[in-house]
Amino acid sequence: MSRWRTLHFDFHAMASPCSLQMDGVDEALMRHAAAEAILEVRRIEQKFSRYRSDSVISLINQSAGHDAVEIDAETGYFLDFSEKLWQLSDGLFDVTSGVLWQAWDFKNARLPDPENLKNLLTKVGWQHVERDANKVKLGKAGMELDFGGFGKEYAADLAAVVLQSHGISNALVNLGGDLHATGGRGLPELEGAPWHIEIQHPRQDSSGAFTSLAVLPLARGGLATSGDYERFFIQDGQRYCHVLNPQTGWPVAHWQSVSVLAANTTSAGALATIALLKGEDAPAWLQAQGVRYLMVQQDGEIQQNQSS
Repeated sequence: MSRWRTLHFDFHAMASPCSLQMDGVDEALMRHAAAEAILEVRRIEQKFSRYRSDSVISLINQSAGHDAVEIDAETGYFLDFSEKLWQLSDGLFDVTSGVLWQAWDFKNARLPDPENLKNLLTKVGWQHVERDANKVKLGKAGMELDFGGFGKEYAADLAAVVLQSHGISNALVNLGGDLHATGGRGLPELEGAPWHIEIQHPRQDSSGAFTSLAVLPLARGGLATSGDYERFFIQDGQRYCHVLNPQTGWPVAHWQSVSVLAANTTSAGALATIALLKGEDAPAWLQAQGVRYLMVQQDGEIQQNQSS
């Protein structure tokens, strides 16, 4: 008789610790599916990472202000999605804003030079991205595309698709905290129960440890968290994080973290980031998107909507 079991697969990708967890009876099938899913994650990383000189993004960025670059359908999808997010966020989610990081030195905790930041802001703006059928051109020299705002989340969704294509219907993909559940638990004693996802509090407690903020149930779909705690420095009591407003060049400051549950991880991650950028308007905006969320304000107050 086949015996149900839970398998874990740990790996590193996209500068993050990653894992796959799945319930099933066919160990060989689960191992094969996991290997294929990990290959898919690595394919996306190699294709869209701005840190690789041979990636599609690097080719487009190197041609900024000069030639249009021919792109495939998947890259076209990324650009289409980027435009939708730009429109949905009233310009706050802008994949051309990565160039602003050149002004910020988080390693040495230095504020940007005003003139340098002003110059970089002239190179930001989705409206300067030119599309023509299967080609794209960045209209200004020095412009850059950066799909980091949803690339890892997209990889989580495609890894889940790979697992499902192999008949794995009870799995949890975790790429550096961006999660996708293909279905609830499959073990007989847990059948139908959701995966329980622990959300880390964005601030350390008095002992210097990170505690659990909440445990959210996830049976199917995506869960992603954005916050001000991944890359930051504190100067004169003010925290400066890596999530930058593309219209000002300065970091967000209203929320410590935003977690969103949505139909897929790509949407969850993008909505969480937009919410950070929306500041005090974020709760009403997320409410209008019809998603569940958990948010922590700078003063530590928690706001949530778990009923959507």
